[in-house]
Amino acid sequence: MEVILLERVEKLGAIGDVVTVKNGFARNYLLPNKKALRANDANRKLFETNRAKIESDNAERRSVAEESAKGVDGKTVQLIRQASNTGQLYGSVSARDIVDALEADGAKVAKSQIVLDRPIKAIGLHEVRVALHPEVAVTVKVNVARSPEEADLQAQGVDVMAQMFERDATGFTEDYDPNAEPGATAEVSADEGPAEAA
Repeated sequence: MEVILLERVEKLGAIGDVVTVKNGFARNYLLPNKKALRANDANRKLFETNRAKIESDNAERRSVAEESAKGVDGKTVQLIRQASNTGQLYGSVSARDIVDALEADGAKVAKSQIVLDRPIKAIGLHEVRVALHPEVAVTVKVNVARSPEEADLQAQGVDVMAQMFERDATGFTEDYDPNAEPGATAEVSADEGPAEAA
């Protein structure tokens, strides 16, 4: 289906471009959200007569978005979540969680403006894009941790998972006997030497 874009759409084109898109994308997203018009003669004439107003409205929305971008760009929000020993979250961090955290920090964004390429399912520092306008996007950092102390360490650049694995590795190597029966504990007194083979 051919459509006339009423605003810039990423990977498609700018205002006024006539592009060919899949029917479902046009019917389910572009047309209902007033991002495009069907490319027929009547709509082409309508667009040309209203082009100046459409472009001025877009410029006004862009300037508002640029102003609000100053309060959002570079912000870091902290989310405390339960996670396994390997750092995998029980569940995932959604766009709604990020919006709530930003609002608590004084930044106003809509859920639809959060661009998550894939769900956040592990602890760590994650960069998330916030599209305030089709032509204005900023980045926020999302610090997902199991405790505030862990979040502080991650914010300082410490790899909490690597540190935990090192600690576990040193804890498991002590007094480990691969030939011992399950459940048996190794008891070696200080004056005993290594056991001789029978």
